[in-house]
Amino acid sequence: MPVEEDHDVVVVDVEKIENSNEETEQQEASDVMEKKQLSSKILRRYDSLELASQRFSGTHAAKGPSMCLILQLAFQSIGIVYGDIGTSPLYVYSSTFTDGIKNNDDILGVLSLILYTITLIPLIKYVFVVLKANDNGDGGTFALYSLICRYAKVGLIPNQQVEDADVSNYQLELPNNRQKRASKLKCALEKSHFMKLFLLFATMLGTSMVIGDGVLTPCISVLSAVGGIKQAATNINNDVVVLISVAILVCLFMAQRFGTDKVGYTFAPIICIWFAFIAGIGLYNFIKYDPSVIKAVNPKYIVDYFIRNKKDAWISLGGVVLAITGTEALFADVGHFTVPSVQISMCSVTYPALILAYVGQASFLRKHNDLVSDTFYKSIPGKLYWPMFVIAVMAAIIASQAMISGTFSIIQQSLSLGCFPRVQIVHTSSKHEGQVYIPEINYILMIACIAITVGFKTTTKIGNAYGIAVVFVMTLTSAFLVLIMIMIWKTHILLIISYVLIIGSVEVVYLSSVLYKFDQGGYLPLAFAAVLMFIMYVWNNVYRRKYYYELDHKISAEKVKEIACNTSLCRLPGLAMFYSELVQGVPPIFKHYVANVPALHSLLIFVSIKSLPISKVPTEERFLFRRVHPKELNVFRCVVRYGYTDVRNEEEPFEKLLVERLKQFIVDEFWKSQNGDDQEEVKVQEEIEKEIERVEKASQDGVVHLIGENEIVACKGANIGKRILIDYAYNFLKKNLRQSEKLFDIPHKRMVKVGMTYEL
Repeated sequence: MPVEEDHDVVVVDVEKIENSNEETEQQEASDVMEKKQLSSKILRRYDSLELASQRFSGTHAAKGPSMCLILQLAFQSIGIVYGDIGTSPLYVYSSTFTDGIKNNDDILGVLSLILYTITLIPLIKYVFVVLKANDNGDGGTFALYSLICRYAKVGLIPNQQVEDADVSNYQLELPNNRQKRASKLKCALEKSHFMKLFLLFATMLGTSMVIGDGVLTPCISVLSAVGGIKQAATNINNDVVVLISVAILVCLFMAQRFGTDKVGYTFAPIICIWFAFIAGIGLYNFIKYDPSVIKAVNPKYIVDYFIRNKKDAWISLGGVVLAITGTEALFADVGHFTVPSVQISMCSVTYPALILAYVGQASFLRKHNDLVSDTFYKSIPGKLYWPMFVIAVMAAIIASQAMISGTFSIIQQSLSLGCFPRVQIVHTSSKHEGQVYIPEINYILMIACIAITVGFKTTTKIGNAYGIAVVFVMTLTSAFLVLIMIMIWKTHILLIISYVLIIGSVEVVYLSSVLYKFDQGGYLPLAFAAVLMFIMYVWNNVYRRKYYYELDHKISAEKVKEIACNTSLCRLPGLAMFYSELVQGVPPIFKHYVANVPALHSLLIFVSIKSLPISKVPTEERFLFRRVHPKELNVFRCVVRYGYTDVRNEEEPFEKLLVERLKQFIVDEFWKSQNGDDQEEVKVQEEIEKEIERVEKASQDGVVHLIGENEIVACKGANIGKRILIDYAYNFLKKNLRQSEKLFDIPHKRMVKVGMTYEL
């Protein structure tokens, strides 16, 4: 039977498996396994790397951490995760009552809003729902996007391989009920090019907003904390506060190059002291001034607040939402800890401390309506003022540090998925892979923070900008989460509707409120996000165009064989690695190289760098090999797979790892072909030893790294939009940022660049 006909028959069987509605879980599990095996057979017939040897038996599913370790991580998470949300009591009431308190009962209404907002969004939504949508322990917008890409084929670059599903971290544990609804949504996403673009756009937007959050957090936190000095020293005006804040910000950004690991152990104790202080002072004020504020647990006071103030109450929500700033850090930073540890620290320390702090401030304001602009510092008992001031400044710096570090991690993820220009990534800790420092981004953030602090001078307008960044990210997270609930978790439809109606509607109301203050500082994160989105769009768009160009002009296996067998070519001793991002074949630049340099090394490996939509790829599963026949050519293809949080410039040299995996592949390939005969086994063993010896000799003779230096230009006849996009925007970014050899730490003495022009 012809190959095409066999392929079509098998596809029909797979579709039947997908659409079947089995009665028992055992039968469903059997069908899913059969589907995977059949799909594997189909794809491996055509896939560029047809290797059974790349299946690993290890699952990397280690035992769960002990309770002792979970408690230790819970303590450490207090210093990293909760700095931002923990410092919110510094400015929430002053940002909410910008025009003063008009009715004493308005305090109860706002307190009730704060209590229910903190309970619904940080506690219920993030701690008990969103944290479960982590990607092998990693969180953030890209984690949600990677889960969706892994379950449905919504990625815009056609580099999927069936072997990728064999990677331990790639696999999803899926419930087997409610298949029909999930299948319909999955098919709709896969068939719609618009939805694929929309998901990528939404991911970029969420990422840009979190980066904007990283700019605004240092400004509002430090400015609010330092502003307390005016209470003790009346001769200090706001300009002095701004100058002190700028000095602290400069020191903060200059210290980033040392890494958070060196000061990380001091974070948790300081934030714990901070939470103890605000909880204790809150309890003191609650008892001393007005214990009746406990009535705010009744949501009736929210209704009364809106009836009394109408539009003004809706506008004031932009201040209330600042009580949950930094909530996204719960999810984004979960990769440094574990889900149980974050849940324990939130429920046992952060949530109770914040509730007591807001209740205590409300009690104080019930007796001192006129002091709302400086609620936090005015409510501190006199003897505790200076200790509290020092702790507040330190807590603000820690909150800023957490968001800056988070920004670096997000940009690293964006870069690895082809959504951000190449920048230098410095790993500041040998113990923690996630702790990175990006010099270019650090200086841009510093300049932006200083400009915002000097330009706005007060926390009111910064708060308006801050609110938009926070609520936008939360709303996008909810949208992604609903897709995951339907497609992957297959949650009951009533629970999904309840989530949308309760939490989704609350976030939409908050979003409408913060957008109302667009002209009062709210434009800032949107403008910042627009710039970042433009950079991401330009880079990703040309990145995809370049990939499709290479795919359309790739060299066939027959052509490679013809080139390699050409007797006029000189075979030099040594090993040559030819780098490319194309995984389906040999890039066109190879033909260009051979035409200009008629010589090939004795061993040639085409290395394709590929990012998978998962956080980490285990080292032993990173390399996929295929031999280009005949064997005498000594030509191989290799796909090197990375997750979006993987470290690419490992301490162990890349070329050494690749050569070791190549030798393992050769051994597996030879033994796979033998039939069990004793004489044949001896012969196979001799052939293996000879080939391994050839690889080792080529490696010892010298390794040369061949890098494609592509000049990207718009094709003739391209419209003005494409010319601006490629010839000016993309090439400007490319010329002013890092090159690929720096990204992979390739030694300059053994590197050869091959130039070629791509007309896109």
